[in-house]
Amino acid sequence: MGYPGRAQGGWMLLVWVAAVSLLFAEGRRVRPPRCPVGCTCTKDNALCENVRSVPHTFPSDVVSLSFVKSGFNEIVGASFVHTPALQLLLFTANTLDFIDEDAFLGLPHLEYLFIENNRIASISPYAFRGLKSLIHLSLAYNNLETLPKDVFKGMEALTKLDLRGNNLICDCKLKWLVEWIHQTNATLDQIYCSGPPIYQGKKINDLLPHSFDCMTAEFASYQSLKFESISVGAFTFGDDQYVVFAQPFAGTCSFLEWDHVEMTFRTYDTIESTSTVVCKPMVIHDHLFVIVAQLFGGSHIYKRDPSANKFIKIQDIDILKIRKPNDIETFMIDGESFFVIADSSKAGSTTVYKWNGNGFYSHQSLHPWFRDTDVEHLEIGNKPHLILSSSSQRPVVYQWNRSQKLFERRTDIPDMEDVFSVKHFKVKGELFICLTRFIGDSKVMRWDGAMFKEVQTFPSRGSMVFQPVSIGNWQYAILGSDYSLTQVYQWDTERGQFVPSQELNIQAPRAFSMVSIDNRVFLLASSFKGKTQIYEHLMIDLSN
Repeated sequence: MGYPGRAQGGWMLLVWVAAVSLLFAEGRRVRPPRCPVGCTCTKDNALCENVRSVPHTFPSDVVSLSFVKSGFNEIVGASFVHTPALQLLLFTANTLDFIDEDAFLGLPHLEYLFIENNRIASISPYAFRGLKSLIHLSLAYNNLETLPKDVFKGMEALTKLDLRGNNLICDCKLKWLVEWIHQTNATLDQIYCSGPPIYQGKKINDLLPHSFDCMTAEFASYQSLKFESISVGAFTFGDDQYVVFAQPFAGTCSFLEWDHVEMTFRTYDTIESTSTVVCKPMVIHDHLFVIVAQLFGGSHIYKRDPSANKFIKIQDIDILKIRKPNDIETFMIDGESFFVIADSSKAGSTTVYKWNGNGFYSHQSLHPWFRDTDVEHLEIGNKPHLILSSSSQRPVVYQWNRSQKLFERRTDIPDMEDVFSVKHFKVKGELFICLTRFIGDSKVMRWDGAMFKEVQTFPSRGSMVFQPVSIGNWQYAILGSDYSLTQVYQWDTERGQFVPSQELNIQAPRAFSMVSIDNRVFLLASSFKGKTQIYEHLMIDLSN
């Protein structure tokens, strides 16, 4: 006989244990994500409206996700790492204005991305990083004025790009897009430039990369020299380039050479003098001469002695003619070498000197008693000319008479009293001059075939130098100031005028010169009351 009551109790215990185990198993099973609040989900689609941020959980079978009239302003990085199965993503009629770096990280299957009719004004350069499967991208009808360079880099599968309805400015920042359009296999709808005026209304698709002039330049501080100087010159002797500064307080001509290892200018040699105002190098038949102008003790001429490796004084300059030198110009006429010294004393006379094979002799004295402050040699109509600036009269133009081999007064420059100096330059064959005034208006004038006519005026506040400088295709004019920053102007070919380019902080600048070494160009700036400065001319590509 058995025990039926005990058997029945055991059976019931087994049923109870099985039920409890099933309940525990159901409790441990992960429930599938529900559709987020503010979103509507179907089998494989989700639509979110008026949400404040991107939800982090969606049903796993959602492959299409849309945001409409949402309240967030940016798509932040890694917003969709929790929805890796997405194939289509759409944003429309939202308040979005920015797309962050790696905004779509973790979407390896995304093929369609529509960000349309929003307020997007800025996009990170790496906003679309990782979207290697994307075939269609639309940024249509936003507030984009530009796009970061290479923002579509890595999107090799892209076949369609829509940028319509934006306000794209077709400047150098967008040059890369024009290049990309000509290289990509993706198709684009016609898009138009909103600016600048030269391209406004034109199709971006029709622009060419060479339509953009994106190269600019600046003078960057390179080396500071711990001495004051009043003049500077650059010259080539042998196969090397040198610069020389006149130091009035130290009483020296300081010669510098380029150190090709350290990449700086270093001391080469000096000429000891007294109250030095100009150290003018002059190379004749492979011999280096230096005319040293002094306020006291007379002026002298030195010659470089290669065997002794030093400068040797070979000649004194007539102190009765040159009493207070202020400027020196060297030049050649018909194969003969000359220099002229502008004398600013009441009793002296601006004088032209000529090389005779053994030394320099006085060739011609120009007008005495006029206190000349500057002399400039230039060619006008293929004829040698001199322009003398004076504190007592308007600038006077002298023309070379080839038969008499003398300079003759030709004319003066009207309405230009108190001009301290005149420097010339050429643009596309046309002759211009820069006229410096200490107080008042410095001017640029153009030669019209008969006289110089005003082109442009520049306010001068303590200006002792207005120096034109040519570097390749770049034409500059540098206006120094004792009371303010030095102004650098760049020639605008379309306007036919100089436009502001840069400001330099130089104390009491007196002269500027250029030197080109090792495919680099340097601006040398003498300073009468501070450190002499050297700047490097650097090219800048605005499309980068």
